[in-house]
Amino acid sequence: MIGPRTGRAIAAAMLAATTAVAGQAHSSGINQGAALQAGPVAYVNGMPPVMDHNAYLHALLDEFEARYGADGGQFRYDGQAWYGTDYDKLWLKSEGTVGTDGRFGDGDHEVLYDRAISRYFDVQTGVRVDIDNGPTRAWGAVGVEGLALYFFNLEATAYFSDRGVAGRVQGSYDLLLTNRLILQPQVELNVYSASDRARGTGSGLSDIDTGLRLRYEWRRKFAPYIGVAYHGTFDQAASMARGQGARVHDLNFTFGIRTWF
Repeated sequence: MIGPRTGRAIAAAMLAATTAVAGQAHSSGINQGAALQAGPVAYVNGMPPVMDHNAYLHALLDEFEARYGADGGQFRYDGQAWYGTDYDKLWLKSEGTVGTDGRFGDGDHEVLYDRAISRYFDVQTGVRVDIDNGPTRAWGAVGVEGLALYFFNLEATAYFSDRGVAGRVQGSYDLLLTNRLILQPQVELNVYSASDRARGTGSGLSDIDTGLRLRYEWRRKFAPYIGVAYHGTFDQAASMARGQGARVHDLNFTFGIRTWF
């Protein structure tokens, strides 16, 4: 049986041991804090632990669709791909349309250097080449691309050549009806400083291509869609289209797929 004196001795010993352990822990914490304040953090190979210097490949086929209207069927594609880091990229863009006459038109192909200038926008510069059923045209290009206010996808590009200057503005917005069902309005406007009858473009506002597409992301990288698309020409371009017997304003039902990797 443990007596009162023995019990008090055991309690005193336990209290002393606890106090010593706490003192050692406090002293160790002070030493570690001093060590952390003694100098800067040393990274492996001098590189901070972030992933923005790695190079990646990304490709997006935004439109791959059939269009049906009063004059018959058409096919249109619009895609882009880039390779690089978060700051510097090589960017490729291409779009075109196979019309109701079976000819490939509206062929626009661009090779651009892309540099991040802010959290949401990049500046792009390079060349654009119009290659399709019509005569080939080459342009220099400079513009910006990124996310505008409220996360609108925005592209604004200026083009220049010995034939004058041109400009293109494109925008789209993804409205999430559910996590997989997405409604996307889209618009593209083209303006030129001089007309080019061989390619059917006129000075001023030449044409607009816009649409409203409803897609279902069956897989995040694969989404079939349906929608309506409108293509219109204006001013001098409209006069050229009428002279060739083409429609000035064309409304089509469309369906296709959107995919990326």
